[in-house]
Amino acid sequence: MSILNDIRTAFDRRDNALNQLLLINVLVFVALILIRVVTFIAGSGDLYEDVVRIFSLPSEPDALIRRPWTVLTYAFLHQGFLHIIFNLLNLYWFGSLVREYLGDRKLVSLYILGALVGAIFFLLSYNLIPVFRMGPPAEVLGASGAVTAIIVGAATLLPDYTFNLFLFGPVRIKYIAAVVVLISLAGIDGGNAGGEIAHIGGAILGFVFIKQLQRGTDLGRPVQAVGDFMGSVFSGRPRLRVTHRGRTEEPAAARRSTVVKPEQDEIDLILDKISRSGYESLSKDEKQKLFRASQK
Repeated sequence: MSILNDIRTAFDRRDNALNQLLLINVLVFVALILIRVVTFIAGSGDLYEDVVRIFSLPSEPDALIRRPWTVLTYAFLHQGFLHIIFNLLNLYWFGSLVREYLGDRKLVSLYILGALVGAIFFLLSYNLIPVFRMGPPAEVLGASGAVTAIIVGAATLLPDYTFNLFLFGPVRIKYIAAVVVLISLAGIDGGNAGGEIAHIGGAILGFVFIKQLQRGTDLGRPVQAVGDFMGSVFSGRPRLRVTHRGRTEEPAAARRSTVVKPEQDEIDLILDKISRSGYESLSKDEKQKLFRASQK
């Protein structure tokens, strides 16, 4: 089928991380719909709830020990069309910015780390804060924590970049991110406290990730290392290092990742262009030079 070929092609491409994240979330959502319909027709609706529970993040330590994978799998689960549409739209809009300026690998790192830190905040809150400990056990699912990390990360990276919002017109994304965080804070005492706490964790990670990256520290290296290892296992191609006359030479991809910071004259010209025509008038190369200069 052409649909299956399109899916296979999307995952075969190495420069397609944003579409792959979107596609994984959609495929999981479709799979859950099919399971729910089949179990309903078969009269075994409890099976659907069991499947969701297996991959949702529980607040109870005993349940977490039995299902340790849920610290990540919860970030790919959605229930309800509005739930997934809202998350995927934000992932696409803000993820496109992160991907354009930082690349696919850092986008994936931001998503994964946002999900993990969101899970940590949720677990610590429900096991250490009395008001949550006294309540019933909770479970959390959804990509909101990971997506919030990407929203805040994009706003930290490009605070004055503007989106044209319906009814509001052009709005700088730093204000959009601030509203997202405030909504999450306001919702902690509501019916989705666990999810809102995960959002806050993701927001903090997104801010710290970009600030550390601008200082020259890539917090996503462990995620990238695991991804490289898994890729070599499934592809069957080992990572090669070439040694010549006692000198170890890094692969070409590693050499290309070295940040070459632009000269001040170039930055002055770019800033002049922004003052004349606005930030959106910059080319992709000019935007990347401006970001590299911010790492000084």
